[in-house]
Amino acid sequence: MDPARPECPFQYLIETLNDNPEKKFYNIAKLGGTKYDILPYSIRVLLETAVRNCDGFLVKKEDAMNILDWKTKQNNVEVPFYPARVLLQDFTGIPAMVDFAAMREAVKNLGGDPMKVHPACPTDLTVDHSLQIDFMLKNQEVEFGRNRERLQFFKWGSKVFRNVAVIPPGTGMAHQMNLEYLSRVVFEIKDFLYPDSVVGTDSHTTMVNGLGILGWGVGGIETEAVMLGMPVALTLPEVVGCELTGLASPLATSIDVVLSITKQLRQAGVAGKFVEFFGTGVSQLSVADRTTIANMCPEYGAILSFFPVDNVTLKHLKHTGKDEIKLESMEAYLKAVKLFRNNQISSEEPEYTQIIQIDLSSITPYVSGPKRPQDRVAITNMKSDFQACLNEKIGFKGFQIATEKQNDIVPVEYEGNEYRLSHGSVVIAAVISCTNNCNPSVMLAAGLLARKAVEAGLMVKPYIRTSLSPGSGMVTHYLSSSGVLPYLSKLGKFEVVGYGCSTCVGNTAPLPEAIRNAIKQGDLVACRLCDCVRANYLASPPLVVAYAIAGTVNIDFQTEPLGIDPNGKNIYLHDVWPTREELQQVEEEYVISSMFKELKEKMEKGNKRWNFLEAPESVLFPWDLKSTYIRCPSFFDKLVISLQPIENAHVLLYLGDSVTTDHISPAGSIARNSAAAKYLTNKGLTPREFNSYGARRGNDAVMTRGTFANIKLLNKFIGKPAPKTVHLPSGQMLDVFEAAELYQKEGIPLIILAGKKYGLGSSRDWTAKGPFLLGVKAVIAESYEKIHKGHLIGIGIAPLQFLPGENANVLGLTGKEQFSVSFPQELFPGITLDIKTNTGKVFSVIASFENNVETTIYKHGGILNYVARRFL
Repeated sequence: MDPARPECPFQYLIETLNDNPEKKFYNIAKLGGTKYDILPYSIRVLLETAVRNCDGFLVKKEDAMNILDWKTKQNNVEVPFYPARVLLQDFTGIPAMVDFAAMREAVKNLGGDPMKVHPACPTDLTVDHSLQIDFMLKNQEVEFGRNRERLQFFKWGSKVFRNVAVIPPGTGMAHQMNLEYLSRVVFEIKDFLYPDSVVGTDSHTTMVNGLGILGWGVGGIETEAVMLGMPVALTLPEVVGCELTGLASPLATSIDVVLSITKQLRQAGVAGKFVEFFGTGVSQLSVADRTTIANMCPEYGAILSFFPVDNVTLKHLKHTGKDEIKLESMEAYLKAVKLFRNNQISSEEPEYTQIIQIDLSSITPYVSGPKRPQDRVAITNMKSDFQACLNEKIGFKGFQIATEKQNDIVPVEYEGNEYRLSHGSVVIAAVISCTNNCNPSVMLAAGLLARKAVEAGLMVKPYIRTSLSPGSGMVTHYLSSSGVLPYLSKLGKFEVVGYGCSTCVGNTAPLPEAIRNAIKQGDLVACRLCDCVRANYLASPPLVVAYAIAGTVNIDFQTEPLGIDPNGKNIYLHDVWPTREELQQVEEEYVISSMFKELKEKMEKGNKRWNFLEAPESVLFPWDLKSTYIRCPSFFDKLVISLQPIENAHVLLYLGDSVTTDHISPAGSIARNSAAAKYLTNKGLTPREFNSYGARRGNDAVMTRGTFANIKLLNKFIGKPAPKTVHLPSGQMLDVFEAAELYQKEGIPLIILAGKKYGLGSSRDWTAKGPFLLGVKAVIAESYEKIHKGHLIGIGIAPLQFLPGENANVLGLTGKEQFSVSFPQELFPGITLDIKTNTGKVFSVIASFENNVETTIYKHGGILNYVARRFL
């Protein structure tokens, strides 16, 4: 869409960048004066998209002004949002691309030009969900062959469709690629600048908010709508301001900070809202910290957690290898439109719906143990807590050591030297990163601590079993590139032992016999951070190293030294613990730059198998009629010309309350006795070859047969959980698909009766596509889950709602009636319609549309039909 098109009523806001007159932008900061200045930064991005995409139809001037008036309109109006781009992973990407291929077919069959069919919005598709593991298996050629069909389809799509880029297998996961490679922060199209924003079908899409990019996850049909040039309908959200103040404790790692913020946001109740961070404490968080917090949105229920672009962001982007000139233009643009945050206290702070204050200095680092991971112990209380455990009765925390034996010392000779073991002595110390791969700072902290300790002359006692088990080769890579890996070895032989689970699951080399004997002799409570080790603590990687140096957990780091240097000087933990500034500097200058350089080289080099994979280049996709993975769907067999009545419809399913998307949508493995299994068997496949519904989302024949195939489906016609229904004209009990197939052969339309909260659960496109292809024309329910209701409308199924206080039971309906309803051409949200039955009963329902865009889409037979007609 041309950002400077003539029909936009905000043309007067277009300006040029001061130091580069060739670059233009909408200066939304000049719209509304002080009203704009108090808007949260995330709302300013929504405003910019509305201003730039205002066409008087899908986005009206009134929509932009409602966003500008956010303070009074929040939670009261719906507004359109046009993201700058779309992110797909292959599970959800394949049905979307299949629909586009089918749309080309339909347009050609109706005499149109299929070359006109392209996504309107830039779309990136990463092949990572169903295919990534195939490239990790030993017999890669065989596995690549198994997926060849789908890969060829993706490659065809990347060749023939404008605005589609495919990230080939083996490159990276969708959310990581989004963060590390696809994010622009500021878009530049034909010298026009505007903020980057994204919707994606991956739940981790929210990570990019840590980079100052507005984005969140949506369902497959919403995503296709955006690809087709439609906006996302969004209730103007409340925005919770999260003010970070104070200085984090030097011992608090990034993981401590992230988990503490996540916990406090969950307790504050931010579900369904935007969260935006501000305050002097924000500058202490690295981009890795911010993206980790933003990625945790599902944990605390927020739509997104937004960190406006600031100096920390720009510094990070510089280290990723971004072009200096582009960075200068980016900074100038963001400052011009007031989307750049100065983290100092300002009189121009935005206003928020509510403010949550989090004092970073209150975040205390913890370890877990000594027996259960849920038992957390603050580092400041570690010594006193361990001593209390010695006193307590044997149980979840207690060891019941007699008071007179709690200070026992057991001398032991090891490798020619004498050592003294006592209660609390550390004998196993394992640095692992299985839970820390997403944020390199904690592993780096362990390495920097090791370097400082070695430079101070400290060493880990040789009898302690030490190990280093990175979660991936990338962790080893950034430990090596930052120069700290050798120090972990020098300090105490923290050597890389592999990339799998080790100490956590008991895979530890035996302790030296002398140490085992000493522990048993003194009945010591020894620790690992052996059947002879009774105390087990989980700690962050740098604390593991610290306790290994100390040689005991029975220590107060605030008052007692870690050790003594060669000159007899006491060395305390604070002397060798790396500061956050040191960590961030090493992280940005060595780790980030190295990682992005490697990723850039990988992208330029490409995947050999992908590069040599042959794929058609025809305008229309050459469908293979034998294929069981990819099939041309029947959505476009009959393009709707005008609003049609529903006449003499039978009830396919009579359902109760809380029917979830799991009940409706195909998911997981394909049961051997299901309709989908029968179809695949008839195609010559064995059960071993069925694969999953997820892998076959590009085949509508499989997915339609899987709709309502959940064994937990409770249909009142059946009276017990089963994926069955009754074909009412004949009285046969059949699989849902088989009954629907009979109805379609008889030319009988279908409806579904349901109770409250129809469509709860995760968003899935086939929860609407499946019922549509079964022949369902309407659902009549007491209430709907909002996102699912939008999907029904998007595919062309009418969401009708019983009047308040009414339902099928109250109205005396058995579900065996036939139902008819007509729709006026002047359909509008909330209109009341009369439903007539063949028994003479008439009752009213509400057409549950939220806005005029939804009624327009429904009147034209759903989004796919609506857009396909525009291509004719």
